[in-house]
Parts: sequence; structure tokens; C-alpha cells
Amino acid sequence: MSASEVESSLSFSHIALVASTAELFSKTVEFYLDLGLSTVRQITNDRPLRDVAHCARVVSEAWLHLFADRPENCITLRILHAISDDGAEVENAKNSVRIGLATQDTKTIKDILTSGGYPFTAHADPKAGSDRIATHDPLGNDLFFMLQANAFSIPPSPEVKPLRISEPGTPIEFSLGPRATQKNIGILTSGGDAQGMNPCVRAVVRMAIARNCRPFFIYEGYQGLVDGGAKIKEAGWTDVSGFLALGGTMIGTARCKAFRELEGRRTGVLNLIKNGIDALVVIGGDGSLTGADRLRAEWPEHVQALEKVGLITKETAEKYRTLMIVGMVGSIDNDLASTDMTIGACSSLERICESVDAILSTALSHQRAFVVEVMGRHCGWLALNAAISTGADYLFIPEAPPSKDDWEASMCKTLKASRDAGKRTSLVIVAEGAIDRHLNPIKAEYIKDILSTRLGYDTRVTILGHVQRGGAPAHFDRFLGTMQGAEAIEAILRAKPETPSLVIGMLENKITTQPLKEAIELTGQVAQAIESKDFARAISLRSAAFSKQLKAYKEIANFNPDSKMKLPEHMRLRIAILHAGAPAGGMNTATRSAVRLCLNRGHTPLGVHNGFPGLMRGEITEFDWLSVDGWTIAGGSKLGTNRDQPTPQFGAVAYQLQKHGIQALMVIGGFEAYTAVLELARNRSQYPAFNIPMALIPATVSNNVPGTEFSLGSDTATNVIVQATDMIKQSASSNRRRVFVIEVQGGNCGYLAVVAGLSGGSTTVYTPEEGVDLSRLQRDISHLRSRYIKELGRSEGRITLCNEKASQIYSTDMIAKIYEAESGGFFGARTSVLGHLQQGGTPSPLDRCRANTMAVDSINWLQGKCWEGMDVPNEDNIRLPSDKLKRKYFPPVYSSLSDSAAMIGVIGSEVRFTPVEKLVMHTDFKRRVPRTIWWGAARQLIDILCGVGVDIENGGCTAVYKSCAIDLTADDLMRLYGQNRRLSKLGGSLTTV
Repeated sequence: MSASEVESSLSFSHIALVASTAELFSKTVEFYLDLGLSTVRQITNDRPLRDVAHCARVVSEAWLHLFADRPENCITLRILHAISDDGAEVENAKNSVRIGLATQDTKTIKDILTSGGYPFTAHADPKAGSDRIATHDPLGNDLFFMLQANAFSIPPSPEVKPLRISEPGTPIEFSLGPRATQKNIGILTSGGDAQGMNPCVRAVVRMAIARNCRPFFIYEGYQGLVDGGAKIKEAGWTDVSGFLALGGTMIGTARCKAFRELEGRRTGVLNLIKNGIDALVVIGGDGSLTGADRLRAEWPEHVQALEKVGLITKETAEKYRTLMIVGMVGSIDNDLASTDMTIGACSSLERICESVDAILSTALSHQRAFVVEVMGRHCGWLALNAAISTGADYLFIPEAPPSKDDWEASMCKTLKASRDAGKRTSLVIVAEGAIDRHLNPIKAEYIKDILSTRLGYDTRVTILGHVQRGGAPAHFDRFLGTMQGAEAIEAILRAKPETPSLVIGMLENKITTQPLKEAIELTGQVAQAIESKDFARAISLRSAAFSKQLKAYKEIANFNPDSKMKLPEHMRLRIAILHAGAPAGGMNTATRSAVRLCLNRGHTPLGVHNGFPGLMRGEITEFDWLSVDGWTIAGGSKLGTNRDQPTPQFGAVAYQLQKHGIQALMVIGGFEAYTAVLELARNRSQYPAFNIPMALIPATVSNNVPGTEFSLGSDTATNVIVQATDMIKQSASSNRRRVFVIEVQGGNCGYLAVVAGLSGGSTTVYTPEEGVDLSRLQRDISHLRSRYIKELGRSEGRITLCNEKASQIYSTDMIAKIYEAESGGFFGARTSVLGHLQQGGTPSPLDRCRANTMAVDSINWLQGKCWEGMDVPNEDNIRLPSDKLKRKYFPPVYSSLSDSAAMIGVIGSEVRFTPVEKLVMHTDFKRRVPRTIWWGAARQLIDILCGVGVDIENGGCTAVYKSCAIDLTADDLMRLYGQNRRLSKLGGSLTTV
């Protein structure tokens, strides 16, 4: 490489230097090793090998490497001893490379050069107030050391470390010696284990290193804190490799009686101080977090006592006057009152549903009844959501015990009605803490005896037990644990001595920081409310969705031909349900919930087969109760779906709506469904039959429709991607040096790539929002090469997720080929296209629960709009223009207002209806995506947690992470769980694309 080439670029892969003799080769290698480069490989060939690039034969070669914070500036130095084809020496003069390094300590540079016997000259620089040093290597290449960075600067050795820069393209400066560490942070997991703890630990460790902190593992929970010694160990970057896919907690958890005593806690304080730890991250349940907060409150007293007995010095005591505590809730019960979801709850629900889905197949064969007990002593979240997700016939939870003393008779009547209607199985879900209204426990075995003796059912009991804690974490728990882990570090760095202990939670789909003490107190109030039989208060302390889910479940769980919910004849409606667009997990679940709710209320649900073409052809059938039995767990679209629009045949659509007397339309689908409903609403003036309420339930794996944060199918698809990446990464790791570029769906929306990339541990992701160019590829390849060089012989497999439309030029296959071509031989690249796997399979429990909520709310909304449209004003004394008809001449349901065609959306934990016409301004129709996104913070974290821009060995990061957490105060929590139930802080804006 010529001098001009080096001068023109800060970002390059490697430099090759050619020595004409073995002696010069050895001296050059020694020179650069003295400057701190690391040896990657050094070999001598028995027979000189032909090197086409240098038109010579290589006798010996050494690969040396310079590591930097910014991977794109890492450099490999290849030093060759080469001879010409005829055996003669080659010339050294062709090297002529000039390299400039910026340093703030020229004295140390002088000492290195002097001790090595290398000549140099020092030149005064009046402006900088320091000497500029010039030297050359044994081959004659010039090296310069100066105070100010310039265009010749390259990443230096581990002794010369980069400083942070503010603007891309700014010359990199270097400082000698280690940076000051911001915090030493201990990490422990305590209480019951929960899937998602390991992803959380991984995020805490890597974010701490990226933020120039030192993380420490505290093994076996509080027991390790008390034991100290080898139980407290500094954690490195690679110590958490592979944690994302592992269940349980890899750093252990244990009950600790000693920590409950004052002396035990004091011993723990001493162990923390011995290791220099001044902040603690605790992942566990409410008991573990309470213990952490107590330790924080007693800390000054412990420090004073340790100083008094001489176990620590006065200086040490002064240094460790405060301890910052940040907690995260790892609990499969989802029992923290001030958060919508805890780490582990979603994965536990997955295990339950997997088990119950399997049980139902054998129950169906033998017409058996099954009573399944799930965990949840004071919280019925698992039981409730499992009942919704599996279509259970009856449910027992601690917050809502049976309203009658003779609940056994009520249960038997309900189950018998379903059997009489033709159902072959009966399923009862009971939480382990279930009680009657007098606080007497309700046990699975007792329920079995009732069903066996009173109904004569062949009944079995299954207690799932610790199966619910096991297995790999689901996507959502990985995502939640990772986001909360990163925010825990940010919270520690923002904290002041007076900042209270904090807990990281999630409310309204937003990460929050909350005062730990008040959050735990709210949780304790649930048990107190149950104990005092104030069950309404207990339910109100749960998430906003809990009571709504419970009410909806009770309405649709069972066939009630004589139900009190039956509406008067004149209020009953004919509601059509249609699927449009690509299939997505949850479509069938939503249809089942809507059908059964309609039947219990006396409405007539109609199924439209094969999308809008089916509607045009009149492929419409009436649903009954059993026609949707088993649809809860069915993937795809039972009704049939396609991407066709109604536009070409509006007349045929209007005819069929009139012919079948359809008074309301529920459309379940993605962007095609959105545009279809929009066009129907816009053509109401031409086709009076379109003047009916229309509700759109978003269902698309791409999650690319406006008006909602989640679409049905997106969670199922993300789980499929994450599971696939786990397996592919295992293959890549076995090979040691392989990168897989995995193509995922999403159209022009990068949601799947980003969210699955964070949950699956992708090295980077390529999305349409960012695009792909050569500089980006160069950065990523440089990072990969630097990691594989550093990990030579012990490399791990890596994956990169690429959205199917990330670039029109750089396809998945081309990216993989560029990776391999530019890898320098340090890694290979392969591709994998997941394709339609992402649209199939059993819907995830989250998609099932969302589908149920959306369907029930949509039926309620359609009812209300239809009843509004039934009002016929007195128009006897009104003269209308000749081109207009009076209301009495129109059908019974007539809704022409724009707000009667709307999309239901999940915004945070709230369900909202937005008129489709109002969504137009929020839609990019050309790219078929919403104009705003909420998942931008996840994209920031992917690169950081995979080491892009991070000084992995020494700490620090050039990448910028903007914290997304919303800080809540104790007063905020009191308002949220008091009469208000809303908080303006949680209505944060989305990120504009």
C-alpha cells in the first residue's frame, strides 16, 4: 500500500510490509510487538509459497493486529519475508508507508523507543505544548506520534487507547493508560429462577462494559454475597456468550438464611467493599428486591460499624458511603403490581400452553376432562392467560374466586352445557393459590373428584410444576430482559446519592424506572386485599388489561344458550368476519372469540371464505358454536385469505352485503385489509350497502400497519425467527468460524429484523429504514474480522439478520458473498432464508391473548356503532333535496360517519379504535409502512451488545445509546393505581422514521 493510500483513509483492513531478508523480517516483527501489537499468526514455509499480490514467494510471514474501540479502525499488519521467483532479494523501498498516531503522553512513547534501542527525533510543537516524535521501523516506514489527531491517525495498540469522538469522520485521538472506571457493579439473581434472567444478566454485563463500568458476578444470589471470595468474580464480555438461549440463571440462585440476619448482611457489605462494588443489580421476585432495598437502607450503618472495628479504613468508608440498588423482576407469576409484564412470565405461559395443547389431543381422543394446575400463589395472571390461550372451559384464580358458595354446581352446569352442545373434552385451569370467597383453598384433586362423581367424566389431573420454569426463554422475555438490563445500567449512571432504590418495569409498552419500595408495597397490597376479601381492589392492582381479559374470558368460555347476556331481538345483529392479506398467527383465535361472543349475545356470526373474492362470489356461511372449536391453537387462516382488493368489484361486494343482510363487518388482516376497509369507507356515497360499521383487526407478521404497536402474528413470527437463529447459531458455532446471513420477512418494515435480532443475538441487522451501503458493510466486516482474529481458535458462530427489502442492490446472497470475500480468510459466510416459516405454526400465547382482546373489543365496538346507526330521526316535517332519501328508506343499520370504519390497535396496554381515514396521515402508502415506530431503542442496543464500537477488553464505547426509560416517582405510582388509572408520562411519542 502506498503512502498516498494510507493518507487518504482512516478506515482500512490491513497493511502488508515486505522484508527482503530474514533478519529484517525478525527485526520488523520485534519492533511492532514492542509497540504493543498482538501476534495472530506467524509461520515459516518449508517451500516458499507464491504470493500473487507481491509477485514474489513468501518464506515467512507474521500477522499482527491492532485493536480499537471502533471496529472499523482495527488493522491487521502482515509482515512478509519474500524473495523473487529466481531467489533474489526483493526491495524494501516499495513499502514507504507513513503512519501517524495521536497520543497525550509523548514521554511514554520516548521511553518505549529508548528501551528498545529505536532511533527517533523530537520536534517542538509550540501550539500543542508537546513534542512531536518521528521514527521509522526497520523497513524504513515512517511513524509519527503527535498530540493532535490528524488524517494519518490509525488505531493503536492496547497501550494506546482511543478516546471518544463526537462526530463521524472526526480523526480519532488516542490516550495512554487506562480510563477511569465509572462504576463497579455487582449482579446477582435471587429467589425462584425465571426464563429471561440470563438475557438480562448478559445485557447488564455488556452494557456495563460498554459504559466503561466493571461488572461482577455474584454467584448463588445472596448466599454468594455473604460467602464472598470466589463467589464474587469480575465478569468479562465473553463470559455471557450464549446466555440468550439459556433458561434458568447461569450465575445461580439460593435461599440464604444468613442474609436475613444483621450480621449476615454486614458480611455481605464487607465483601462488596472488598471488591470495590458500589452499585448492585438484583434480578428476582418481590422478596429478593425487598432484601436489596433493606440492604441499601442499612448501608451507612454497616459501613460505620466496619470502620469502627477496623475492617475498613476511614478513606474506604468515605469512598463507599452509598450503595445504588437497581432491581428487575424475574418472576414467572407476573406478580409485581406496577408492571405489565415481568421477566419469565411469557416463557412460562409458553410452557403451559405447549403442555396443555398436547394434553388436549389425548383428551379429545378419550373424551376426557383434565384439571391442570399452574403456578400463581397470589396472582392469577398465568392461569387466566393460559385459559384464554388454550380455550379452557373453567378457571379458578385467587383474585376472582367463585361468587357462589355452591360453585361446584355452577361449574358442573357450565361444563355439561358445553358437552351437550357436542364438545368432546372439558378443561379446567386452576392456579395453585386458587380460593373460594371464604378463602378456602380450591385444589385440583378436589375438582377432579367433583367432575368424576357428579358428572361421571373420566377426569385426570396434571400439575405442571417446575416445567413452567424450564426451557429456553421465549422471544418476549429475551427482549424484555435485554431492554431492562441495559436501562438498569443507565439508571445506575444517572443516579445520585439521594436517588432511591429503583426497579425497572414496563407499563404501556414502555420501559420505566420506579421507586422500588413503593412498587413492592403495591404488590403487597394485592395479598392484603385478597386476605380481607376485597377482590375488586386486588384486581385493580393488576395491569389495566387484567380485569378486561377476565371479563372477556367469562363471556366466551362456555356455550350459554339461555345466557343472561342474550340481547333483545331488535338489538341482535348479523356480523360478517373476513380474513384478508397474508396468513398470520392469531387470525383463527380472533375469529373464534368473536363468533362465540356473538352467539352468547344472540348475534348471528357469518364467515366469509377466501377473502374479498369470496365475498364477491357469496361464499358466506353461518357459524355455530362447534364450528370454531379448536381454532384457538390453529395457525394460518381457517376461513382462507388472499391479498385481493374489493376495488374491481365494488358492485358485487355491495350486492352480497345486501343479499345476506350483513349489518357489520369485521376484517382481520394486514396492510391489504387496511387499504380495503379504507376504500370501502371512501365509496360509501356510491354504494349505500357500505354504510355499515367496519372494524379492522391488524394481523400481519410484518407489523407494518399504522394505529397499533402490535399486529396479530408478529409475536409468533418473531418466536419462529428466534428459534431458527438459535439452531443456526449452534451450527455456526460448531464450525467455529462461520457467519450466517439470515433473511427475514417484513416488507419495508424492519420490525421483525430488529426485534428478533435483539432477542436472537444478531451481530447486526439490515433494515429498509437504514438501508445498506458499502461503508456499512465495510464497518460490519471489519468488526467481524477483528472479533474472529481476537478469538482465533475459540471463535463463536454469529448471525446477521437481513430484512427481505433492506436493499434493492445488496441482496442477502450478495451480502454473504461480500462477507466471505472480504473476510481475510478468518471466517466464512452462509445464507439462510426463513421464508414462509414465519407465517405458519401454532400461534404464540401472546398472539392468542391479543387476538382474544381485540376480537371482544371489536364486537363491543361494532355493537355500539350499529345501535347508534339504528336511530331513525323524525323527518316528517323535513324537506330534503330531490337527490337525497330520508333515513327511514335505508336499512335498519346505517352508519355513514367516518368514525364507523376504524382499526383497533394495541397502544401500550390499552386498546384504541382509530378511524381508518385518520390513519392516512400516519401512513407511507408507497412503502406500505407507518410513518412512526416505537422500537428504535432496540435497534441502538443490537450493535452495542454485540460489540460494535465497544472496547471489549478495556471498556468504553463510541456508539451512542439514548435511554428510553420513563422515570416514575412514588406519586406517579399512587396516581396510576388510585382513581386516575392514567398517567400522561406514559403517553410518550413514537419515533418518526
